[in-house]
Amino acid sequence: MRILVVGAGSIGGYFGGRLLQAGRDVTFLVRPRRAAQLARTGLVIRSSFGDVTLADPATIQADALREPVDLVLLSCKAYDLQSAMDAFAPAVGPETAILPLLNGMAHLDALDARFGAARSIGGLCLISSVLDADGRIVHLNDLHVLSCGERDGARSARLDSIESAFGGARFQARLSGTILQEMWEKWVFIAAAAGITCLMRAAVGDIVAAGATDLTTALLSECAAIAAQQGFAPRADALRSSEAILTARGSAMTASMFRDIERGAPIEAEQILGDLLRRSGQHAGGFAVLRIAFAHLQAYEARRSREAHAAQSV
Repeated sequence: MRILVVGAGSIGGYFGGRLLQAGRDVTFLVRPRRAAQLARTGLVIRSSFGDVTLADPATIQADALREPVDLVLLSCKAYDLQSAMDAFAPAVGPETAILPLLNGMAHLDALDARFGAARSIGGLCLISSVLDADGRIVHLNDLHVLSCGERDGARSARLDSIESAFGGARFQARLSGTILQEMWEKWVFIAAAAGITCLMRAAVGDIVAAGATDLTTALLSECAAIAAQQGFAPRADALRSSEAILTARGSAMTASMFRDIERGAPIEAEQILGDLLRRSGQHAGGFAVLRIAFAHLQAYEARRSREAHAAQSV
């Protein structure tokens, strides 16, 4: 199976690197700067599941992409999706499967509109990883799960091929017959985690110490209610797990969106919180904590844009 991994950041680089480590046919679609870095240092993963340095991994840039591949593994940030689709489009042929690992659901709508609903399968990953200053992928937790499945729940020949390709790689790969349900449950958790840690500018344990767990659970309930409106009410065990994580005393957990804000980076506010709120159909009323959290993030993005514009004008 020929696999094109779009990007070699903390997610694509981790799972693509583990596949490459297992001897799979993997090429990374990257920009010139990352290509030069990988040629110089190799693809480096630091993880409790085993460190690895993969010398001179195969890379390609968008202008050189000519032939279709069997699988596109897509793990870009949501705000980069349009440019990513433009870049990997030449690799999408009649038999190509696209496996996106983005959060939310808006990316499926965009991929369907561009390539047709038959191309993309459902997918999600459970992992916390970052790129350090030297471009190494640092795995931060003890999870490295990649789940995928046909969106109608069926078993297919291409899923069998993906299972075979992923088997033996040093991460937990699983096929799911309920992938859309799982994607919605993750979205509910991610939106609540991002919303509350960004709004409070604090880790979960600090929010608990401030006596504000009622705000956390209210936000989680609002997100779950929207999922239920869409026909994907989170299952009881998923909700219990999410609430336990988001109300754990002493927890240092923060959402990756919070960490992006801390370093002044762009964020996925629209795709994670805004799209969820829009699907509720209640922009003017209801879902009060979600609306406040989203407004807070919009204000951050407005300030970031204004400051960037002012700096360019100097």
